[in-house]
Amino acid sequence: MAIPHDQLEQFSPPDVREELIAQVEAMDGVFTGPSQVSDPRSLAFRVREPRGPWEAFLTPTRDEFGHVHTSGFLHLMLPLQVITVLAEAGWVEMHPITRRPDFPDTAVMFYAPRDHDELAVALAAIRASLAHAAGTGFIRT
Repeated sequence: MAIPHDQLEQFSPPDVREELIAQVEAMDGVFTGPSQVSDPRSLAFRVREPRGPWEAFLTPTRDEFGHVHTSGFLHLMLPLQVITVLAEAGWVEMHPITRRPDFPDTAVMFYAPRDHDELAVALAAIRASLAHAAGTGFIRT
């Protein structure tokens, strides 16, 4: 059951979203495709060798660790330590689905990056999410 959670304004310019996608597709161990849990126009970030804990993945998938929506905002599964830092800095908010007892408390909305400085932060968050999904820990950047 999907629970909509959208950003309503301040979207990514097309060139920033395209750069985000290109950078993610260049990450080792990642492949992309239509989201398995969201609007199929959203591009899923999937890990080829999922070795992370169940809370590293968007339920019910076993390899989708995040996706980017057409307007540029992201839904990511992140380690709690990373969520705390990003939330305190104003980059993310918790996804309302985390209120469900059968869903992990690691799902966030990362606000759409609007320029290349914000894109760098988004990519660092995506790398942390990927590392969690791949079972390699998380990367501080």
